[in-house]
Amino acid sequence: KGQNPVFPRILGHEAAGIVESVGEGVTDLKAGDHVLPVFTGECKECRHCKSEESNMCDLLRINTDRGVMLEDQKSRFSINGKPIYHFVGTSTFSEYTVCHVGSVAKINPLAPLDKVCILSCGISTGLGATFNVAKPPKGSTVAVFGLGAVGLAAAEGARMAGASRIIGVDLVPSRFELAKKFGVTDFVNPKEHSKPVQEVIVEMTDGGVDRSVECTGNVNAMISAFECVHDVWGVAVLVGVPHKDAEFKTHPMNLLNERTLKGTFFGNYKPRSDLPSVVEKYMNKELELEKFITHEVPFAEINKAFDLMLKGEGLRCIITM
Repeated sequence: KGQNPVFPRILGHEAAGIVESVGEGVTDLKAGDHVLPVFTGECKECRHCKSEESNMCDLLRINTDRGVMLEDQKSRFSINGKPIYHFVGTSTFSEYTVCHVGSVAKINPLAPLDKVCILSCGISTGLGATFNVAKPPKGSTVAVFGLGAVGLAAAEGARMAGASRIIGVDLVPSRFELAKKFGVTDFVNPKEHSKPVQEVIVEMTDGGVDRSVECTGNVNAMISAFECVHDVWGVAVLVGVPHKDAEFKTHPMNLLNERTLKGTFFGNYKPRSDLPSVVEKYMNKELELEKFITHEVPFAEINKAFDLMLKGEGLRCIITM
């Protein structure tokens, strides 16, 4: 959704690896370094990279349509002499890949790659959406829409920040039991109510939650997430990627009553500057990654991983190349 098809290409964007070799001019990395490839990069030179407020690099921000390297507009993959295209600068469903130096974050070599790989996209996105953007004060109430891995990472961020109540919103009732491990205290299934879920949450919380984080990509969930926050101090953060034709509609009074609506991309983390410290949170046992990893399959069984995801049965499935 939201992409123009470019084929044939090597997909995959959440991974961990070891640098096999570096090209001419690369000084920040060397063979043997342990890294996380990231779908949005950090050149460290543009106005966004130089701004403390941004992680949206001008040169390397996500581009789903580009299937080539920036330097020469050519692919580094081929089969029988014909190019195979790249995907969001990473193409990780491969034993070997080629990335721009700005799209790989060097991390602690002692960190287990089969655990910290999930920090290269989803878990960092959810965690950062809460920590860096929503910033719930200690003792606050937080609603999380969507209890997949990203939503549970957002809940984990709320738990780590000291939220007193975390309301999980999901259409799959079986997800609630697992969500308790991530600090979720209440569960709301919109299907079980005759009125809009935002009204249910406002009633539950005496006027609305202090913060909400939307992790589904469904535009109706986005609207609900905004409309369920308390007036004046409520902040809603959108994380999910909507369909390209989606439109967000709400009454302007919701904004005039001083609610705040924010979006975030990769949890506002700058990949190269910030990811190493998130890995250290795991190494210091401040952040548990194991509970996000529910399955593991070899690459030959990748369709099993998709089946688990579509059924909502797993969180993160590690694929060994």
